[in-house]
Amino acid sequence: MKARIAKLVFGLFGLMFAGHLLADEVPFNQQQFDQTVAAGKPAVVYFHADWCPTCRAQQPIVSRLAKEPSFKPVTIFVADFDKESALKKSLRVAQQSTFVVFKQGHEVNRSTGQTQESAIRATLQGAL
Repeated sequence: MKARIAKLVFGLFGLMFAGHLLADEVPFNQQQFDQTVAAGKPAVVYFHADWCPTCRAQQPIVSRLAKEPSFKPVTIFVADFDKESALKKSLRVAQQSTFVVFKQGHEVNRSTGQTQESAIRATLQGAL
């Protein structure tokens, strides 16, 4: 019984660790975002709205790219376009489906409305 519990615990730990081997796609959190950018780590803020058809086309592409090993160092912060008013203002974002890319603590790229995987890939690569 103890061996079975130990295997379960180690298995769960392994699953949690495996998630950190790939890029993080996380809900926007101001404190976490500030820490990530201040540390100079690669980050992307993706302004998403559930009602937006362009965002719905982008989402599976972003999720697929986030799982690629080349994007492992990138944190993709998914910001709710309708709720993150202060963030939209501070980053001067006027439209949903916008990616704002940070590298070494500075914004280096942005794009809006991209639905082609190659274009989204190129935008995210700007963080690396």
